[in-house]
Amino acid sequence: MSVTQDTIDIVARRIAGDIILSSEPNKTLKKWREIFNITQTRLAEALKVSPSVISDYESGRRRSPGTTFVRRFVKTLITIDKEEGSKTVRELSRLVVSTADAIVDFVEFPVPVKGLIISNIVQGLPLACEELLKREVYGYTIVDSIKAIRTLSGSDFFQIFGSTTERALIFTKVSLGRSPMVAIRVQTMKPRMVILHGPNEVDTLAIELAKSEQIPLILSKISSEEELIISLKNYYRSIIDKNQV
Repeated sequence: MSVTQDTIDIVARRIAGDIILSSEPNKTLKKWREIFNITQTRLAEALKVSPSVISDYESGRRRSPGTTFVRRFVKTLITIDKEEGSKTVRELSRLVVSTADAIVDFVEFPVPVKGLIISNIVQGLPLACEELLKREVYGYTIVDSIKAIRTLSGSDFFQIFGSTTERALIFTKVSLGRSPMVAIRVQTMKPRMVILHGPNEVDTLAIELAKSEQIPLILSKISSEEELIISLKNYYRSIIDKNQV
């Protein structure tokens, strides 16, 4: 199976998110280095740092890496793997290939963000559990609801969460909002919030399911899917800029 750049990007974001959101990033760095079967020495050479830097990060002697280092770390793992035929990336991509078409965008935040902020960015109208928007989210996944219905099986669905369920699931091309909420209802993993884009009105069943599951349900009133994606991406980039070290 060939590995497309889009799939590689999704794999890279999953790895980066796993590290950034880990309670023990030193151990997570080591885990991914070992998954790719790369020695500390080779990784250090590729990163142009001393092997002791890698050792210090993995042992916890050096403070947790910032997002800039994590991005370089992940890119280097993938680059070295590519030199050896992309064996590890190809295997990891099997986990995301079935969801790649349905996923429009996938982002892990370097720091937690209040759900209310995300709601405001998408010009959201709260329909259920507005009081829970004070909770924090750690990323978002934008899903093409039509492609999701056509391509995602129940076992695939959990993959859109990435490294954490504490994220916003944003469904585009929605007609009534019932299908996304029914899909979430039958899953054991629940998102921190759900945003629907497309309908003028949302089905009452979707609202009742959101209330039952205690998941804030938001109707985005932003004009187009493209504007939705750009607005969220610009906010994500502003977070990255503020947290670079």
